[in-house]
Amino acid sequence: MVLFRSRRYAHGDRIEVAGAPVVLRVSPRARRVSLRLDPTRREIIATAPAPRLLDEAVAFAGERAGWIAAQLAELPNRTSLAPGVTIEVLGEPCLLQAAPGRARWRPAADGAPQVLAAAGEGEAYARAVVRLIRAEARRVLTERTERHAAALTKPMPTVAIMDARARWGSCRPPRTRGFGAQAEVGRIRYSWRLMLAPFAVMDYVAAHECAHLVEANHSSRFWAVVRDLVGDERPHRAWLRANGARLHAFG
Repeated sequence: MVLFRSRRYAHGDRIEVAGAPVVLRVSPRARRVSLRLDPTRREIIATAPAPRLLDEAVAFAGERAGWIAAQLAELPNRTSLAPGVTIEVLGEPCLLQAAPGRARWRPAADGAPQVLAAAGEGEAYARAVVRLIRAEARRVLTERTERHAAALTKPMPTVAIMDARARWGSCRPPRTRGFGAQAEVGRIRYSWRLMLAPFAVMDYVAAHECAHLVEANHSSRFWAVVRDLVGDERPHRAWLRANGARLHAFG
């Protein structure tokens, strides 16, 4: 494929560099042309601050073909959510099984691991598994959010579950000024894939997002709030850096 064509590129265009898919994005918040790996979609995002700089983003991607190839080569192989596969849920083994009817959990017993049973085949089976894990993620992360918000004497924020590609969680604190501000609560969103991490790592992310209800930044004051909630956060951050791509390889 010829990269440097004499045509206009647009936000959302897809090109190919060294056999790898590259998606062009325009973000007014970007300060410069940049590349990043999207581990979930297994593609490279080339971002430019303005549409007129997309040509520069394409050229930059071509110059970094070696880096792009190396990033994709380091991604773990995809793990299919299929009957017979054992995954970890909050650090505990969980066997996926095929069974008719609605997807359901079966707790560990007599030395056997917990079981997640679902119906369907192929992608339909995987979707059923993810739906059940997402439902459990909402329950567990809502409970942890409630606990941490209470420890900070903050109103319980709303909780949503998503599958963000760049963040494990996000928090929008309530407004402090303006009409109706006193009636607002914060909004926190979590990735369902946190259920595939150890409990302590998942709980750290919940504490991290709740700490933003107090400090909407990553200052030393913010990290002090996090440590008050869950202790030393560094092992949990390191775990996510080392294993994040593996969690995104499920499904």
